[in-house]
Amino acid sequence: MTTDRFAQEWTEPLSPINRENVTPLWRVNAVKASTIKAVPIRWLWPGWLAKGKLHILAGAGGTGKTTLLIGLIATITTGGCWPDGSRCSEPGNALIWSSEDDPADTLIPRLTAAGADMSRVYIIQGRTNAQGDTDPFDPANDIGLLRDTASDIGGVSLLMLDPIVSAVKGDMHKANDVRRALQSVVDFAEQNLCAIVGISHFAKGGAGSSPTDRVIGSQAFSALARTVLVAAKQEDSDLRVLARAKSNIGTDEGGVSYTIETFTIDGEITTTRVAWGDLIEGSAREILGDVESTEDDTRLSDDDPSEALRRILKDGPMVGKQAKSLMTENGYSAKQTRTAREKLSVVTVREGFGKEIRTLWSLPQSEGAFSAFPPFVPIDAPFVPGIEQGHEWETRARMDERAPKPLDVHLPDATSLPSLDDDAEDL
Repeated sequence: MTTDRFAQEWTEPLSPINRENVTPLWRVNAVKASTIKAVPIRWLWPGWLAKGKLHILAGAGGTGKTTLLIGLIATITTGGCWPDGSRCSEPGNALIWSSEDDPADTLIPRLTAAGADMSRVYIIQGRTNAQGDTDPFDPANDIGLLRDTASDIGGVSLLMLDPIVSAVKGDMHKANDVRRALQSVVDFAEQNLCAIVGISHFAKGGAGSSPTDRVIGSQAFSALARTVLVAAKQEDSDLRVLARAKSNIGTDEGGVSYTIETFTIDGEITTTRVAWGDLIEGSAREILGDVESTEDDTRLSDDDPSEALRRILKDGPMVGKQAKSLMTENGYSAKQTRTAREKLSVVTVREGFGKEIRTLWSLPQSEGAFSAFPPFVPIDAPFVPGIEQGHEWETRARMDERAPKPLDVHLPDATSLPSLDDDAEDL
């Protein structure tokens, strides 16, 4: 039998100097799945901000992203209420690094206006050594230094990086550079159970496309972040929206409206703060598309949207989610529905608690609305059946888009309406 005298040298790690066996410097640590205990996502703001995860908050200029995030920091430091009405489980500390806003004339006034507990907010203003030398803090190189900082202040619930691209050493448009640079950020979040929110901007000319694709730089930013939040502003008003564009750890739909209002401190310092509005249903693309539209919507029919909504609500209050669904089925856009609601001065009342919360729409008293809101008012009115059996009712405009015609509003019977269990939505 022939023996391969080189076999052992090929299979055993040998020193290049004396050809003796050496121990490898590294080994792969493969762990049995059966030894790893499953744990739930630990939420800071349930469904929106998770402990130990990286988040991106992106939007066009003028949406008030920093002011918005400072409002959330105020909630964290005081144990206050989140924009959806839920309560922050316990007060926590926040770290802020910003290369764009001055602490004294911008960050501190905004934190004060938001009602933050200033003793729990720490603003990063450089780094020091044992000799007392100081240098600017560089997120691309110095994230590791924050481990001792987090320990010294008793833990960190949220770290704000504004902008997140400053944490990238290299080309922010190259996926490999972004992934390599942000790994230290992700590691810090996991090791300290800290929610990290990096502020970014939208690339120009992306309106109407996928919100995550609009985040400036490489797509690796959105890929590495467990949640991507997006903000947008309606051009002809102060209305703004915050939506979930992506989430690997929860639902990626729904949003909340907000405005940025001025606030005066000590009678002489003027600043801004966020004022939260109503919850909004839909995907981030739909929510942003609604507020970013700069052209008048082309009417999908010759029927007046306000008259259609009037007929839907004429018999009494209806759950807002169902009223919007009926308007959509009859060919009206979300913006047309909102305009019709404003034109009719529709009365909105929110009732219930937690997951049972829902909003009821009704015409004002002069239009014949009920004085009290029953749990649900069944609608018994004629409707036009759809083209095919098994399909939702369709409008004649949909049957022939080339020649839109006036519509009849189609009102289903109560048994065909969707469940009311999850009807928290925008007013």
